[in-house]
Amino acid sequence: MTMEKGSMQSNLDCFLNCTTPLVPSQFLAKSEIRNLNRLWHPWEREKVEYFKLADLWNCFDEWSAYGAGIPIRLDTGETLVQYYVPYLSAIQIFTSTSPANFLREEAESVCEMRDSFSDSLSDESENEKILRWDGCSSEEGVVEQDSLSRTNDRLGYLYFQYFERCTPYGRVPLMDKINGFAERYPGLMSLRSVDLSPASWMAVAWYSSLYSLFATYDLGICR
Repeated sequence: MTMEKGSMQSNLDCFLNCTTPLVPSQFLAKSEIRNLNRLWHPWEREKVEYFKLADLWNCFDEWSAYGAGIPIRLDTGETLVQYYVPYLSAIQIFTSTSPANFLREEAESVCEMRDSFSDSLSDESENEKILRWDGCSSEEGVVEQDSLSRTNDRLGYLYFQYFERCTPYGRVPLMDKINGFAERYPGLMSLRSVDLSPASWMAVAWYSSLYSLFATYDLGICR
């Protein structure tokens, strides 16, 4: 994207236009529409659009590897391209599916992951295993099963949460972070927007060599 001469668009507007994910959507099967949570989807509609979380993360794939090129207008009137790399700062995902169902669906994939690590990481705790790959101090995970069982009709079930505590220079790009978490929590890839509570959100920090910006995204979008 280039900034046209004479454009009144601010640098911030240009940044938002260049870094807003454009996620491909699909239409939900009519047989599934009636199973939606009516607190989150109160309107009767013949068509309901949704997107997969895997497709959302794919939008950040190239940006995580090479950075997002943002045209910046200088005070002199000249423009340059500044590259920003996204880093996950925090995320909370609430779903309409009970933890028991998730445990059944994900048991095999989680067990396979644990078996693959068992030989080399047998002496590490579960928390150390997830932190080992980036070496940083952070808060992450699913709340304990007893806490998960306490449902909230409006928020849904807390499936996953993460709050970054590393300094900017100790972080890994967003896509690397998500891929690491998805090995233990496959729902990060398989969940759909219609499965998420409107309370679901994530915060992304965008860093360049000169600037840093912070953006928050709503994940539970009711179309």
